[in-house]
Amino acid sequence: MTERVTISDVVSWAEALAPAVLQESYDNAGLQTGDPLQEVTAALITLDVTEPVVDEAIGQGANLIIAHHPVIFGGIKKLTGTSPVERILLKAIRNNIAILAVHTNIDNVAGGVNSMIARKLDLQNCSILRAQRGRLRKLVTFVPPAYLEKIRTAVFSAGAGNIGNYDQCGFTTPGKGSFRGNDKSHPFTGEPGKPHEEPEVRFETIFPAWLEKQVVDALLQSHPYEEVAYDIYSLENIHPLTGSGITGELPRPVDELQFLETLKEVFRIPVIRHSPLLGKPVGKIAVCGGAGSFLLKDAIASGSRFFITGDIKYHQFFEPDGKIVMADIGHYESEQFTKELLLDLLIKKFHTFAVRLSEVDTNPVNYHM
Repeated sequence: MTERVTISDVVSWAEALAPAVLQESYDNAGLQTGDPLQEVTAALITLDVTEPVVDEAIGQGANLIIAHHPVIFGGIKKLTGTSPVERILLKAIRNNIAILAVHTNIDNVAGGVNSMIARKLDLQNCSILRAQRGRLRKLVTFVPPAYLEKIRTAVFSAGAGNIGNYDQCGFTTPGKGSFRGNDKSHPFTGEPGKPHEEPEVRFETIFPAWLEKQVVDALLQSHPYEEVAYDIYSLENIHPLTGSGITGELPRPVDELQFLETLKEVFRIPVIRHSPLLGKPVGKIAVCGGAGSFLLKDAIASGSRFFITGDIKYHQFFEPDGKIVMADIGHYESEQFTKELLLDLLIKKFHTFAVRLSEVDTNPVNYHM
């Protein structure tokens, strides 16, 4: 029997891939239109949702569009078809097409948009350019020694215990717990109404904040005590796998002009706007898909020779001040491989419906050469 995959299943997949909590405050990622319980017949992946993209979905029998950029950024007060956004939404709704946006949340995860850019440029030794703080939590609980392995396995399976290239990371300390249950209690050991001491192990590990519910649920379901004692601590540590931009190293240093030609070839662009060249070989570079000029100081501090992004304004080209070359390759151009990224990830997860890349060029910027 073929597995039935709903819109909700795909939304859950996207949430696991790039949690909504990681999106920027101005963003509106997530399900834009559609019935979450509707079965997915086919999906169309695009960078932007335009009327021609919706028409393409209709022609292909796709009832789900997965886009990088949301259709709805602000509030919608009416749906009369008098604006492009209203016409897109009306056409999608009339044809039972759901629209899912995976935007700055996938910008802000390792393996996301910027990792795809780094892959296209063959960058090595990559790391997040501006890693986020406050995204980690520490779990501390107290466990009977005989149940330690069961609880560790459950909590790790829920997503806890990952640090960089290591998983199942935790720390244990032996000790002694004390408690007294009232007359309504059913203690795992000891008797109601009597003080009791029990050998226990203090077990602690870390997890991303957005996994708190499933980690705690895993703990409670695997722990033998009627009342489980545990603590959750917020950490200010940097989370090395979440944040903006990426730095990496080219396989070998190259001349600046040669690197600019490589950028034009890889991103299929006719022209690149950039700040003055430095006359130095290019080895380490920083990238940020979309509008990333806010990361210039981070790119300089990283020791990068080039910073590649889009949407750079005139006066911002003065800001590198001879410390780095800032290159504007275009917003669309820098994010174009997001479609390929989403396709690769989606087909690894789901096998019961067709997934296609949109053939509509949604870039609103045109060049006359």
